Amino acid sequence: MIDLKNIQTEIDASFLYKLLAEHEEDANVANVFHQMSEIEFGHAQAFMQKNGMDINNMPGPSNRAKILKQIGKVLGYDYVLGVLLDTEKSISSSVVNARKKTNTTESLSDTAHVTILKNILNHSPNISGSNLARFEKRHRSVGGNALRAAVLGGNDGLVSNFSLVMGIAGASSGQKEVLLAGMAGLLAGALSMALGEWISVKSSQELYENQMQLEMDELETNPEGEEKELALIYMSKGIPEEQARKMASDIMKNKDHAHEVLIKEELGINAEDLKGSAMEAAISSFILFAIGAILPVIPFFFMGGYEAVILSTILSGLGLFIIGAAITLFTGKSVWYSGFRQVLFGLIAAAITFGIGKIIGVSLLG
Repeated sequence: MIDLKNIQTEIDASFLYKLLAEHEEDANVANVFHQMSEIEFGHAQAFMQKNGMDINNMPGPSNRAKILKQIGKVLGYDYVLGVLLDTEKSISSSVVNARKKTNTTESLSDTAHVTILKNILNHSPNISGSNLARFEKRHRSVGGNALRAAVLGGNDGLVSNFSLVMGIAGASSGQKEVLLAGMAGLLAGALSMALGEWISVKSSQELYENQMQLEMDELETNPEGEEKELALIYMSKGIPEEQARKMASDIMKNKDHAHEVLIKEELGINAEDLKGSAMEAAISSFILFAIGAILPVIPFFFMGGYEAVILSTILSGLGLFIIGAAITLFTGKSVWYSGFRQVLFGLIAAAITFGIGKIIGVSLLG
């Protein structure tokens, strides 16, 4: 059986790496992306030849890849890089887990896509340490995670407020009551999300700052012990003892540099991660939740009764389908499957609350 999905995955990866290469300012990093594009293109050709397909009639990039290209134009190509790497890591993880379940031997190719990229970056003599650090920072801090947060934030707002609006609409046919409840749900939910995000980011920063200060105190009071710890860390990575001790000794000559290395190697903290703004995260969460939550409320600004309920359901269903379709940017699943699945779950939740509201409304009136 021909696995067209695998072929399409390789074609899309080749297309996206080429896209990244064309918009990468650093020539050396762009060369890395070009190499990855060629590798992925070669994988696609190999799949096609294996299945007796004509490589001269290779399919073009999928709609998913084309949408990611448009996202890159609007939000920046770092987002494309993040989604691409997240997808490849997910594929690698799935393959490894499947092999464990079936007790089949692991293959180097299981994690090759991610490993090859990292190896090219780490071993290319033309890529400086600063450029490598910039690349690592970019694909950790943006991309898949940021886009995923946007999609999930909108989904939370839409599903929760759609359910609330339907519950109130079931209990009361009044337009003003539903509108008031919908706007209250929007504000309450968005504020809760914003506060939760602010607390999460702020508490993480404070925890890291406290750990960093403790590390600095240890560095000042017991530098010999910290030097030994650093040497042991390098030795645990396979570096010969003599070389590891020399590396640790050289690093300890500069206290600030030693502190930066120690918090990264010993605590796993990157100083760049502390530069994120808790307020920006809170505002983003507020906006994303509100965008989703306003959809089911819109009809009740202009009408009431079942007409508003039906229009609210249609708007919410459309929003849910778009969110489900957007999720396929990360999963690679069918747009129709993911979209209608999201609509189904959202409608079930709204139907339950509408039914409960109807029961409560009848009992109160009776």
